[in-house]
Amino acid sequence: MNYYDNCTLCPRRCGVNRREAKGYCGMGDQLLAARAGLHFYEEPYISGESGSGTVFFSGCSLKCVFCQNWQISRDGFGKEISTDRLSEIFLEQQSRGALNINLVTGTHFTPSIAEALRKAKAGGLQIPVLWNSSAYEEVETLRMLEGLVDIWLPDFKTLDEGLAKKYYNAPDYPEAAKKALDYMVTVSPEPVFEGDLMVSGVNVRHLVMPGASADSKNVISYLYGTYKNRIWISIMNQYTPVTAQPYDKLNRKTTRREYEKVVNFAIDLGVTQAMIQEEGTAKDSFIPVFDGEGI
Repeated sequence: MNYYDNCTLCPRRCGVNRREAKGYCGMGDQLLAARAGLHFYEEPYISGESGSGTVFFSGCSLKCVFCQNWQISRDGFGKEISTDRLSEIFLEQQSRGALNINLVTGTHFTPSIAEALRKAKAGGLQIPVLWNSSAYEEVETLRMLEGLVDIWLPDFKTLDEGLAKKYYNAPDYPEAAKKALDYMVTVSPEPVFEGDLMVSGVNVRHLVMPGASADSKNVISYLYGTYKNRIWISIMNQYTPVTAQPYDKLNRKTTRREYEKVVNFAIDLGVTQAMIQEEGTAKDSFIPVFDGEGI
């Protein structure tokens, strides 16, 4: 079965034959990747001291209006590679000392990535595999990764359908993300650590957006109320307007007060398995350079 013939891999379900045209994600049926290398700016229990073996895929099925990685998510920068080459990249990252394989925004290439992972594991890949996504995903697509992914690193962007429509053109985002996250927790039901490093489990990221601290509180309340200590939560303050934005609130950073309100709410709620960010993380120096390195 060629999943790209009538593409329904993401909740857009655009039905495009990606062998002949590009889907909503902006991609055809050939793998496109923009960078592969050690990344040191993930959560400490993911990057450690050796770095996370990150592969950035081109295209995106969500396309947030404020995306920091717009060169690859919207402009489609990247190099076409085969599944054989992708499996080699995984093994190269392992040989460089990567703590894990970190697959960034690969939803629209899931069948090809799954094939490359199987080849790499047959060829000696032993480090954990991490799925780094927007959570705007179909459970049927995620099932292709069962037994291949160890750590799930989804965003949970919003519970507000209005914000989802405005910022992501996806009013169904909240429900899609709930279903995707529930699947991830089902297959990886508890965080597992070896020393200070996560080797299995679910870490949910939530970016506190300017002017949207009430929505952030709702997200944290939902995550903790639903999963308690079955997941880790990263509460992030790093929103950075890298280009002019169509909505005024998006043309500024999240304030320290807005962020602290959300963090204090989480503490009062009883959240203990959480990561918070220090001041100074909201700057574009944390955005990778997309130059085809490692591809």
